[in-house]
Amino acid sequence: MITRILITGGSGFIGTYLVEELLKRKFSILNVDITPPIEYSHIKFWKQLDILSKKELVTTVVDFAPEYLVHLAARTDTEPENTLEDYKTNTEGTANILSAIKSCPSIKKVIITSTQFVHQYNGVPKNDEDFAPHTAYGQSKVISEKLTRESDPSCCWTIVRPTNVWGPRHPRYAKEFWYVLKKGKYLHPGGKAVIRSYGYVGNVVDQILKILNEDPARVHQQVFYVGDEPINLYDWVNGFSLALTCKNIRIVPRFVVKSAAVVGDILRTANIKFPITLSRYKSMTQSNSAPMEKTFQVLGAPKYSLQQGIEETVEWLKKQDKFWEN
Repeated sequence: MITRILITGGSGFIGTYLVEELLKRKFSILNVDITPPIEYSHIKFWKQLDILSKKELVTTVVDFAPEYLVHLAARTDTEPENTLEDYKTNTEGTANILSAIKSCPSIKKVIITSTQFVHQYNGVPKNDEDFAPHTAYGQSKVISEKLTRESDPSCCWTIVRPTNVWGPRHPRYAKEFWYVLKKGKYLHPGGKAVIRSYGYVGNVVDQILKILNEDPARVHQQVFYVGDEPINLYDWVNGFSLALTCKNIRIVPRFVVKSAAVVGDILRTANIKFPITLSRYKSMTQSNSAPMEKTFQVLGAPKYSLQQGIEETVEWLKKQDKFWEN
């Protein structure tokens, strides 16, 4: 039986994979996004719409009458100079989505996408409403979660918090992290192991689909982190280094990496790009693992292993001519 599903942000990184998987399952899809899809075959399922345009958004949702709605649309960059005002898509946009949901009685189940960064660098959250955002982006997602709880849609609703999502088609890593690795310019800070939470995009999408198919009694009003088991950052980075260069990464004292990061921040003030900044140094040297236990208990173990994810990503990178230039 064909099921109708509306996705906001279906042209984005996670959204592109979700649309692809839903098409395989013969869903009737509408992707609401301000940006066109990166896959030509997805264009016929796309409607150009800014979710900040409340009236048009509500009309679109009501007219399509979906049974399911996955809200992915968001601004996700974490530049240190950004303010909460820069993230209206995440706050006002989510408020508009919630209004549209209330106006559409056909909707049975909703997934609202938040982020791991609603609680960052402050240990493990004590409960679903224990917030400790580190950036304006994280603050905006705290607001979106609170708006969801206050709205309390009459249908089954779930909040998902993606970890650091990676994989083929990633909008930045191919130009930044993986490119630096391939060029042999990456230096890994030594010292205590850093435990981070990552999520291969195939696993994140698989978990979202499982929530859509799960018994509402098990996912209603619940928060699930989506991604993989927390991992030693070295293992994740070195896995890519071996796949791209056949060499292990170089480990250097932390003060060397920090010194380079200071230089990066200075160059940044002159609009000169540099591979590392103090913000990135912090993410390389501070553990920030997500509590994945409930996710795996309810939804099962991740579908893809780390090695499978790396292999699929590298296969995609091999097809990107610009990645191999210079």
